[in-house]
Amino acid sequence: MSSIVRKVITSKKCPKAVAAYSQAIVADRTVYCSGMLGLEVDSLKLVPGGAAPQAAKALEHLATLLAEAGSGIDKVVKTTILLNDMNDYAAVNEEYKKVFSSNFPARTCYGGVKLPLGAAVEIEVVALTGAVVNISE
Repeated sequence: MSSIVRKVITSKKCPKAVAAYSQAIVADRTVYCSGMLGLEVDSLKLVPGGAAPQAAKALEHLATLLAEAGSGIDKVVKTTILLNDMNDYAAVNEEYKKVFSSNFPARTCYGGVKLPLGAAVEIEVVALTGAVVNISE
């Protein structure tokens, strides 16, 4: 039986883990990123302005983390978005569309969730590494 590589990924350019979890794990050619909040790296405080700027910052951190793992936004296959308030859906979606503009990943969005540190939004992604060919119908 062949082995599968499991590698812990961390980046000092992203907020450090605030509990017992890794920022990301690469298992074989798949990257699993933990939920990311819109935090300032140095202070670990939420960016001001609510859900939209927090989503933008979380997506920025995820892009950085994916690059560290040898992946990228273009290789994301699944996202999960957690919202404190579903009324923020449209604003978060606008930020999301700035990052994911085509070949959209599969996505799930939950609302009414109490998030860590009082965040308005948390985003996690699953992505691939290596050469990826996108085929759209």
